[in-house]
Amino acid sequence: MDLLDVWPVFRLRLRTPRLELRPVRDADLPGLAQAALDGVHDAERTPFGFPWTDAPRDELLPNLARFVWRERAGVAPDAWNLLFAVLEDGRPIGVQDLRAANFAVLRTVSSGSWLTRSRQGLGLGTEMRAALLGFAFDHLGATVAESEAYEWNSSSLAVSTKLGYRDNGIARRSPRAGVVEDEVRLRLEASEFRRPEWELEVEGFEAARPFLLA
Repeated sequence: MDLLDVWPVFRLRLRTPRLELRPVRDADLPGLAQAALDGVHDAERTPFGFPWTDAPRDELLPNLARFVWRERAGVAPDAWNLLFAVLEDGRPIGVQDLRAANFAVLRTVSSGSWLTRSRQGLGLGTEMRAALLGFAFDHLGATVAESEAYEWNSSSLAVSTKLGYRDNGIARRSPRAGVVEDEVRLRLEASEFRRPEWELEVEGFEAARPFLLA
């Protein structure tokens, strides 16, 4: 018996031409922590709903571990936040998450992500989101995917547009104390997904299925 027998969700892997996405393991945490410390965004603005990257090093590192452990422990059929480590040549460079609640009824997922600064602008953000959408629509049976990004975040909005999302309203958010931002909400129906030219490889789904689907 090994860790994959104890927690079969760890068997899940999504592979694209340049990346592998797999549920974050404890062994990935040092690499992900370093990727975050190397920088994710300009200091003037945060793209996140909660400014976790503002924390000093001695807080950010344990906070990242706590977050991963908490979300992993909350995975249950029909309600989960799957945190995928994004690996390039075996090295963690960011995180792509996939969230759902009351999935059997709503068949709706949402997502968020981050990449270390040195790997941005290379099309990897599009590639990892496309992998997630292909998995959600073709394997989980989702019919709708939702996302959001602040109005100024042109790179994230460009990824969404490229993949077929449509505008779905605007919300007001306060990511930092005293800061108010307009957040663009986005919606993608499975039939409108602009699929990449490459084929997604999925491994370990049957083992993970009982933990994700009722």
